[in-house]
Amino acid sequence: MSTQMFRVLGMSCGHCVNFVTDELKTLPGVVSVVVDLPTETVTVTSDEPLPPAAVRTAVETAGYEVADQS
Repeated sequence: MSTQMFRVLGMSCGHCVNFVTDELKTLPGVVSVVVDLPTETVTVTSDEPLPPAAVRTAVETAGYEVADQS
């Protein structure tokens, strides 16, 4: 199992959380997605580490942006 955390910009409500969660759950191997709205943190648990580009594409498809990792 792999757990990765991402900061997703632009989420402001439960609908935002649902859009992001639904898109990330379409990625192969994703077991769970947990969103902490106040911190804009998304925790994704999957069978194997997810390619950052795949996560970014899924989040952008939902209408949001992954913050650059510093």
